[in-house]
Amino acid sequence: MRELWESRYAEEEYAYGVKPNEFFKQEIDKLEPGKLLMPGDGEGRNSIYAAGNGWEVDAIDWSAEAEKKAAQLARKNNVLVNFIVDDLRTFTVEREIYDAAALIYVHMGGKDREYLHREVVKGLRPGGILILEAFEKEQLGKPSGGPKDPELLYSLEEVVEEFIDLDMKQLSRETIELDEGKHHIGKATVVRFVGQKV
Repeated sequence: MRELWESRYAEEEYAYGVKPNEFFKQEIDKLEPGKLLMPGDGEGRNSIYAAGNGWEVDAIDWSAEAEKKAAQLARKNNVLVNFIVDDLRTFTVEREIYDAAALIYVHMGGKDREYLHREVVKGLRPGGILILEAFEKEQLGKPSGGPKDPELLYSLEEVVEEFIDLDMKQLSRETIELDEGKHHIGKATVVRFVGQKV
């Protein structure tokens, strides 16, 4: 898995572009800036957008190549982001220090995904907001991006189960038009979720 991401992010072009994900931007713009956790943010497009709007950001990804490109993009945008290279399957989050967290196309399966989701929720302060956008099960086989393994895709039921401790603010399954670099382009079926820690 790590080799795939190192190879993808080693290319000169930004794999998913340099603009933030639209749903992430829409939701983060509603919040008062504070401390933000961004696991799996790759080359940093979402982290850098948030930092430019006053957020203090910890971005964690397992690709060293992604971290290099994210640091370059941060410098270009004159913002500071704390980029951390770590394994999303095992890293631990400090408890209740984040005002928000976002999981934007972070696709893992089984126990690894459950572990990551638990850690992210533990890291949120009471009142903290989680923003998630990911490919839904029906995305399988569509050319607009996403994993080829159905276990790595999401269903509404799985999101409800895995974030049962959060107060649900939004949950939807939508068909959208993606335009995020060369790997996310075209019609896609996604899950969108916003939850608040009580």
